Amino acid sequence: MKRIFRFLPAALAATFLLTACPSTKDTEKATTTTAEAPLPKAPVFNADSAYAFTAKQVAFGPRVPNSKAHVACGNWLVNKFKGWGLTVKEQPFEAMAFDGTMLKARNIIAQYQPQAARRVAIFAHWDTRPYADNDPKNPKAPLDGASDGASGVAVALEMARILAAQTDSLAPNVGVDFILFDAEDWGYDSGTQQGQKNLLEGSGDSWCLGSQYWGKNLLPANYKAEYGVLLDMVGAKNGKFSREELSRNNARPAVDKIWNTAARLGYTDFFLFQDSPGITDDHVYTNEAGIPTVDIIDHLPYGNEYFPAYHHATTDNMDIIDRKTLKAVGQTVTQTLYVE
Repeated sequence: MKRIFRFLPAALAATFLLTACPSTKDTEKATTTTAEAPLPKAPVFNADSAYAFTAKQVAFGPRVPNSKAHVACGNWLVNKFKGWGLTVKEQPFEAMAFDGTMLKARNIIAQYQPQAARRVAIFAHWDTRPYADNDPKNPKAPLDGASDGASGVAVALEMARILAAQTDSLAPNVGVDFILFDAEDWGYDSGTQQGQKNLLEGSGDSWCLGSQYWGKNLLPANYKAEYGVLLDMVGAKNGKFSREELSRNNARPAVDKIWNTAARLGYTDFFLFQDSPGITDDHVYTNEAGIPTVDIIDHLPYGNEYFPAYHHATTDNMDIIDRKTLKAVGQTVTQTLYVE
């Protein structure tokens, strides 16, 4: 995912100043009542399966748009969703990257219970950055994107698999749309690419090209959801997920629901009751499209660095993927669907 830390556009930032007072306190607890009802029964999220889905994507090689590995992985994703009986739509598009490269890309949409009126969207991006420009030793090397890309898709896949296996009586009260964005991560990083010209400067964001396209060309047409959850960098060991600013300002009820559910499941080591600054990610464009979206993203909770050391580096490989993190995220989001 794009991934540099940067402030959100000025217009959005001004809105945040008017509507939010971020807190960095780590002492806030889950919102509870004295006689809290037990959580509804939800399917068990299988972390081994999610780990295998992560490894399978990595095995294709870097999923960089215009590459054979990218096409092969996309075909595999479509076939997996179809094999579980979901309704699948593909959204091919072309977009120019910041360096002038024309990217052939596609968003992938898989619908569970497409007839349901109430809907929740699960977003992730399935492409990888074309080079490890944050790597201190090999900034031009390719990267696996095991956490940055593959882990979010893997959690979405495992959720789709277990939901599809439920009988009608055990299904959640909402339909779920798994929307995988392409061409998210071929963006201009002013910190690592000062010597290159950003051809998109002044005409649009060079990151999140797939979600930008989807937001302007909704598929399904006129798509609506009660809220969305963006899964980004959700598989690394000791992952930490704070409540990101844009998420708080646009989807606070969903943020509270997810973090409180995580606390009740015992995952407060992962889901921190701590606020973090806003970042530009796919949720910028899903929020603009009218879907209040929460960004669950690995974030260093203390210090001046926002992203972990593996971010856009060659160390973003299967060595850092941890089943405990995948379980915490996957079970929390799955259980949240059953709270509806």
